[in-house]
Amino acid sequence: MLVRMVDRMHGRPAPPTETTISSANWDSRDLTGETHESVLFVDVDMTEATGTGAVFTDCTFRGVRFNASTHTDAAFLNCTFIRCGFFDAAFTGCKLVGGLFDSCTYDLLKVKGGDWSFTGLPGADLRRASFTDVRMREVDLTGARCAGAEFRGVDLSGASLHQADFSGCDLRGSDISAIDPFGAALKGAVIDPYQAIVLATALGLDVRE
Repeated sequence: MLVRMVDRMHGRPAPPTETTISSANWDSRDLTGETHESVLFVDVDMTEATGTGAVFTDCTFRGVRFNASTHTDAAFLNCTFIRCGFFDAAFTGCKLVGGLFDSCTYDLLKVKGGDWSFTGLPGADLRRASFTDVRMREVDLTGARCAGAEFRGVDLSGASLHQADFSGCDLRGSDISAIDPFGAALKGAVIDPYQAIVLATALGLDVRE
């Protein structure tokens, strides 16, 4: 089954899936070492699922509940997430390269370490999420709502941040060279001295000793 997402980065269609797992109860399942490729997961309950090193490649998750789940050193490569719930979910050292998130919820989502580069999160409501020491190169955060969120030590180089709202967001230690201060909301954002220079330069100011 082929799921096409008009908002997928660079116009790429979602990869086709070959098998379907529907309405399965994976509550508290140990996903350690599991490998899934080209699978469509529909309305699967992964609440409080845990595991280390699970690998999902070219999979689509539709209506899946990841609430309070914990993933360590897992990989969700080129996956698509549609109307999924990530309440209080934790991803530590995980790779979600090339993924797309559409109409998902992220309250209390915690991401620490890992690689989320080339991931699409356009319009995502990340106000109660935290990202720490995560590689997010060329991520699509167009129109994302990040007010009050935490992006500490995050590599946002080359990211699409037009009309993103970082008001009151803690951005310390992050690469914010891709932020256009004229095209993103930054009121009350917490930054470090080096980032202040980056933004001042972007504003056309001549910073000197």
